[in-house]
Amino acid sequence: MSDMSTASEPPVVVGVDGSEHSLRALEWALSAAESLGSPVVVAHVRSDALQLGAARIASLGKEPELPDTVLNAARAVVEERGHMIPVRYVSLDGSVTDALRAAARGGRLLVTGSRGHGGFMTLLLGSTSRTLAMTAPCPLVVVPHEARAAGASGDPDAGRILLGLHSGETSDEVVAFAFEAAHRRGVPLEAVTAFRFPPQPETLLAAPSPALQVPPPVPEADDSAELIGEAEREQAERLRPFAERWPDVELVPSVVPGDAAGRLVEGSRDAGLVVVGRHHRHRIGSLLIGSVAHAVLHHAHCPVSVVPPAGDAPGT
Repeated sequence: MSDMSTASEPPVVVGVDGSEHSLRALEWALSAAESLGSPVVVAHVRSDALQLGAARIASLGKEPELPDTVLNAARAVVEERGHMIPVRYVSLDGSVTDALRAAARGGRLLVTGSRGHGGFMTLLLGSTSRTLAMTAPCPLVVVPHEARAAGASGDPDAGRILLGLHSGETSDEVVAFAFEAAHRRGVPLEAVTAFRFPPQPETLLAAPSPALQVPPPVPEADDSAELIGEAEREQAERLRPFAERWPDVELVPSVVPGDAAGRLVEGSRDAGLVVVGRHHRHRIGSLLIGSVAHAVLHHAHCPVSVVPPAGDAPGT
């Protein structure tokens, strides 16, 4: 498949494999693309058996004509639903993650289900989505499977946007993505900055075992207020230029002590989208997703977007 950046409008690329999870992702991608005014590329990476069969036929000098039943099923879903946007269907070869990553190069979004065919029912996130969260060249949206999405709306424009914000680490691309999404949908944007209180001296002097079994004491009231106030000032300063750029977005700042991932997962029950960032490349060249993004991808009740920082996409 050629680089999508040559298209007049960057497409929304959605990976399908025939599973119910991928069909949920397809529905979400179609609605999102209509809202964005973008075309859709429905991509299916053929099974190893089909790829091998096609290669053997080609080696005999014949043109392989193996039907892609997964794409045919996806086309039926799209046609039954009706749409006002261009939709293209492509069969891909290679490994699933490599092929989808290449298909999404130059895309506006890459959308996948949280699990695909062959995954154990106890798994909350499939290996494909997990790998793409670390390596996709554009923002990735992972749509949760039905059991985990209880209470979440299937409308991609419904519900507020939740932004996981670390004032000193979250890249501009992540914050801008969240603001633009809230602006386009006409919904509030809640920026969640969570932090942990520093350990108190008594916890450092206590025996290891009891210290691990009980939560550390909260600082004195004056110290607590000072820490929260400082975090609020840092968050406000970080968000100010984006709030000025999107003045119509209702910004709901939230600075809370505790676990950031837990706050985002709990908030995702009535949100439309959770936006988190991907870490920059590690100094040895590997890509890291970060513990908060990892936990949110596994447990959120609404779609999650993992946004890469500029210049951090793998050169594939």
